[in-house]
Amino acid sequence: MKHRNPIGLFDSGIGGTSIWKEVNALLPNENTIYLADSKNAPYGLKSKEEIIALSCKNTEFLLNENCKIIVVACNTATTNAIKELRTKYDVPFIGIEPAIKPAATQSKTNCIGILATKGTLNSDLFHISVRNHPEVKIVEQIGHGLVQLIENGDINSPEMIELLESYLQPMVEKNIDYLVLGCSHYPYLIPQIKKIIPSNIKIIDSGEAVAKQTKNILTQNNILNTSNEDATKVFYSNSNPEVLENILEHKEKVIYKNF
Repeated sequence: MKHRNPIGLFDSGIGGTSIWKEVNALLPNENTIYLADSKNAPYGLKSKEEIIALSCKNTEFLLNENCKIIVVACNTATTNAIKELRTKYDVPFIGIEPAIKPAATQSKTNCIGILATKGTLNSDLFHISVRNHPEVKIVEQIGHGLVQLIENGDINSPEMIELLESYLQPMVEKNIDYLVLGCSHYPYLIPQIKKIIPSNIKIIDSGEAVAKQTKNILTQNNILNTSNEDATKVFYSNSNPEVLENILEHKEKVIYKNF
């Protein structure tokens, strides 16, 4: 019964759990398998070829677990590899990319900020999205070091606050009124970001939109899980599983697996 097969999600580490939480909240009946490729994080510093190879490896792992749909819960992997994944594998893929459109269309100052990885900001898909909104000034900032600190569990460290201040203050000075988080790790930094930027600047991430699109594609393919059985939530990590368990607040068990 294909509708009972799990939704697969992968990311370069723990950040994609911000996407998993939105998917799980909207689709609590669905079985899920989350793959954290933390030993290869961050993807944002790797070449396009490396990102494609890692994304294919992650996809094949999830397909071996009989996943019916795969959420690429990583901005860098989406913007660099999803075209190749859709060509190579016969399964629906849901991508995640910076939410430029809602920010650009709602901005009153015609200036928005985007905090993302180097891999996302340098991708063709990102540049196409930017070109669609020539009327808006887009202030780009690479979040050097942020993913590594999150993966190490150092979300509240002085180093994190110092980095965020150095990245965000120039955006504030340029009068942005929307801040787009272009990495699935970054929603975990929202409490810290809110202490740095003025309250009138709205923060946007892609999690809710990705969850809605996942539901739409499952519905269109007639593979929504209609069973009333308790859903299983499985998490794999190829690095220290405690970091992933901490971000999930120890509500879910994480299995260490070298993949």
